[in-house]
Amino acid sequence: MSEYKNRFTVLSLFKSVRSTMLFLFSLLIVMTMVIFLLISVNYTKRTVLENSTDYTYRLVRQVNRDIDSYINYMENISSMVIQGGDVQKYLFMEMPKEDKEEAYNRIITQFNTVVETREDISNIAVVTPERNYIINDGKDTLNENVDLQDVEWYEKALEGEKSILTFSHVQHVIRNNYKWVVTLSKGIKNPATGKNGGVFFIDLNYKLLKDLCENNSLATNSYLFIMDESGRIIYHPKQQLLYNGLMEERTDEVLGCSSGYFVTQEDGDGKLYTISVSEKTGWRVVGVADISELMRNRKDTEYIYMLTAAVLLCIAMILATFFATAITRPIKELKESMKEVEKGNFHTDVPIRSDSEIDSLGNSFNLMTARIRQLMQQNIYEQEEKRKSEMKALRSQINPHFLYNTLDSIIWMAEGGKNKEVVRMTSALAKLLRQSISNDNERIPLEKEINYAGSYLTIQKMRYKDKLEYEIEVEEEIKKEEVINLILQPLVENAIYHGIKYKGSKGLIRIVGYGEGDRIILKIIDNGIGMDEETLERIFDKSKESEGKNGVGVYNVQTRIRLYYGAEYGLRFESVPEEGTTVMITIPRIGAGNEVPG
Repeated sequence: MSEYKNRFTVLSLFKSVRSTMLFLFSLLIVMTMVIFLLISVNYTKRTVLENSTDYTYRLVRQVNRDIDSYINYMENISSMVIQGGDVQKYLFMEMPKEDKEEAYNRIITQFNTVVETREDISNIAVVTPERNYIINDGKDTLNENVDLQDVEWYEKALEGEKSILTFSHVQHVIRNNYKWVVTLSKGIKNPATGKNGGVFFIDLNYKLLKDLCENNSLATNSYLFIMDESGRIIYHPKQQLLYNGLMEERTDEVLGCSSGYFVTQEDGDGKLYTISVSEKTGWRVVGVADISELMRNRKDTEYIYMLTAAVLLCIAMILATFFATAITRPIKELKESMKEVEKGNFHTDVPIRSDSEIDSLGNSFNLMTARIRQLMQQNIYEQEEKRKSEMKALRSQINPHFLYNTLDSIIWMAEGGKNKEVVRMTSALAKLLRQSISNDNERIPLEKEINYAGSYLTIQKMRYKDKLEYEIEVEEEIKKEEVINLILQPLVENAIYHGIKYKGSKGLIRIVGYGEGDRIILKIIDNGIGMDEETLERIFDKSKESEGKNGVGVYNVQTRIRLYYGAEYGLRFESVPEEGTTVMITIPRIGAGNEVPG
């Protein structure tokens, strides 16, 4: 009984996702920790790391010394040029033209000698703020698009006493000479003022730093880079990756390091950063060594440890994979089902395999989606019925007064013995009544709607005799398109009673229809009395004040069109007083049997 109870407890534990994951991961961690405590490699690793740190530090320190020696040499060259006298005489002193040319030629000769004997020097020049200059062999010129006041190193050298050493940059001061260089600059004192009146600079070829660093590489995946005291990279073997944001260097940690080295945990065993700071330039030469390479010599001595660890890790990975798959399968299925629901697909169910917490959640999810489907179907049905009721209610509001007037006209013509007119008007009225009363379809072909409006205009023309003419011009290609019924007649009626009726002369109503892309445009154009801006603004107002002016026809048609097709469709009025009114109806092309857009 006790054994059964213990088994039941363990099985119950595995029914809980949280407890199962905690148990399995704890077991794997304990196993791994015991193995690594028994087979420790800390001592070996620490010893190799200390030796590697000492070696790399001596290497970067030597590179720093080489750079300092080189900078000293360049400063000696700059001092020699500046203190030689010819540069100051040429730039600041008044002298005969022949003497000035001789000084210029000596400077050019000196510059050529320096450039030709030193491949590591890209440019050598003197430049004043007034843009007096001598560059290289005298053929190069200043870049006219560069303001010297905007060049940081130039301004610092002009204002200071010491040499200014820049980080690596593209030299853009010299026209058409865009090289990657490190610039050493120093102010040239004007004897007359005692202040700097110009700047001497040497552009050191970027290749020099590259050669110094690459010739002292640590290992295959190790490298050296140089940065200044503000953290700007002067040289890096992967300079382009840094500038393009594809790689980042630990400049902040380098600047903040006071011990001369630090270790990062990344890419396997991590990397060893060793730093040497120059007292002269403030530059930091940083060696970055892959710890896994530094410690490759210990591989043989630790082979048995690594083999054991690898076997155990493989077993742990297999177990972790197996259990993780078993545990996360229902979670994954539930996640995929939720994604389908997010896309709007509620016809998805999560398979139920057991009575675990996740399966219980999946069962609740299935019940929820089923209920949502039921509510959506019910809502769609209710909304459709509501829309149909609203459409029928609006259609029933069409003003029937013209029917009474037409019947009066028929009686009047019958009493006068005008039998032909009675037959014609009665026939037109019958067509009107047949469509408006017996047609329950929401949509009809546009051709029927046009015929309906034509029958109505026929009756009204007979009533008003010589006061009304009409024309119908509708493209044949759109006559088969389906539209909601009773959208033309109320607008034609509105044009007659509010436009043509009060016109002194004969009125004309034109019905024009054509296709425009995926839309149908219908226009009712009259030459009646028109409307002012105030009336136009209140054309869709259904208040009691405006009901006598607009009737319910315009509001009715606008409401039904927007209710059926959407808010982007409907009526637009244009009117000029005493000239007439145009009503433009915009509806989408649907076609027979197609669905309404939106």
